[in-house]
Amino acid sequence: MSAIIDVFKNIIIQIATPYGSGTGFYNKENHLFITNYHVIAGNDEVIISGKKFKKTTAKVIYFDPLFDLAFIQAPENLDIESAPISSVPVTEGDSIIAIGHPYGLKYTATQGIVSKASRMYNEISYIQIDAAINPGNSGGPLVNKNGEVVGVNTFIIAQGESLGFSLPAKYLQEILTEYARLEKQKAIRCKSCKKILTESQLDGTYCSNCGSEIDMNILRPKPYIPAGAAFKVEQILQKLGINVKETRIGNNTWEIEHGSIKIKIMYNADTHFVVADAWLCNLPKENIINVYEYLLKENYDSEGLVFSVNNQAILLSFISFEDDLSIDLGCELIKNIMYKADYYDDILIERFQSQLITIEDD
Repeated sequence: MSAIIDVFKNIIIQIATPYGSGTGFYNKENHLFITNYHVIAGNDEVIISGKKFKKTTAKVIYFDPLFDLAFIQAPENLDIESAPISSVPVTEGDSIIAIGHPYGLKYTATQGIVSKASRMYNEISYIQIDAAINPGNSGGPLVNKNGEVVGVNTFIIAQGESLGFSLPAKYLQEILTEYARLEKQKAIRCKSCKKILTESQLDGTYCSNCGSEIDMNILRPKPYIPAGAAFKVEQILQKLGINVKETRIGNNTWEIEHGSIKIKIMYNADTHFVVADAWLCNLPKENIINVYEYLLKENYDSEGLVFSVNNQAILLSFISFEDDLSIDLGCELIKNIMYKADYYDDILIERFQSQLITIEDD
């Protein structure tokens, strides 16, 4: 299992939009990333990141709500391999692995078996599995013991225990083959006749094959426009010269990479607070009491920032009520936490032998 996971760490990606996040995986033959449609819904470009390339904006080139599939354009000169797509159907009892980024926890793998090889839902046959898949797993690969992709992890039953469903590889391969003929043009599947159509093949807003109306909001979604506190946060980031699109990692959540430090900014619409957390280091293996004493002292002397410990991670944070957060104050707070994060992580590593949290393995 560990050997398979090591291979797929280079193949899978994390996908972020203003509305949520999910998983995708690379297909070398067609030089694109595969994911679920519901992961990218409402967007024709998304933010992707992986082991082999930096976080970047990428275009969605295929939209398929019927099979809940989408394809994303891969960066040029991407030099990674992809796993073969299995041509052999799964059977009940087969061992499988679901790999993805559930709840943003990168490169998480869960092992299980095929509970039922064919479970019909909306006239599509899905693979039912007992491996735990959660929000963020969507769009990730379902892999057999040979390291072959046997499905795309698609949905779970709410409140159901160990009830996950994957789109079988046979559908995926058929769709990849059909889409390849379109030479990577932006395309959508007609729900009525099921034909894949490029924009140029549409008759206005209708399918040129069967005449059914196409929901153009799928193919050409309206641009995301933040509102309220989200708009204010993005104004602050823009004023600081930060690429706002590349910071969005979900609903009212942003992430800044500053050197080796990752700073996550969150707005809670229920409490109306904006919180920023800089993830500094892990606690050292020895003399932890000395670290706690240092953090408590710094908390007493610090203005506007506070230390905390989350499991093994040491965080530096600020919190501001939405109505109190002006553009100028927000700029000062974020600049301060970026500067202090650099200062404190050096002290924690050099003086207390804390271990740095690497950005890719958070």
